[in-house]
Amino acid sequence: MARDLGTKYICYKCGTRFYDLKKPAPTCPKCGADQRDAPVAKPTSGRAAKAVAAKEPEEAEIPATEDEEPEAEDEESEDED
Repeated sequence: MARDLGTKYICYKCGTRFYDLKKPAPTCPKCGADQRDAPVAKPTSGRAAKAVAAKEPEEAEIPATEDEEPEAEDEESEDED
């Protein structure tokens, strides 16, 4: 026998899982946050998600200063001798 406890929620503030027990205002029993005030996430399609991933900035290479010499070249020359 399954009971109808209302709508299941996961609190947007504290992450507690709870049912609203068919009350008019779904408030979290742990922190008291009204779930109707939860921020709405923008729906993304598969195409939009791929476009966002493609536009991520690439890491710029940091040029070495004149005082610093690349260590990899020194190690290679030592191994060849």
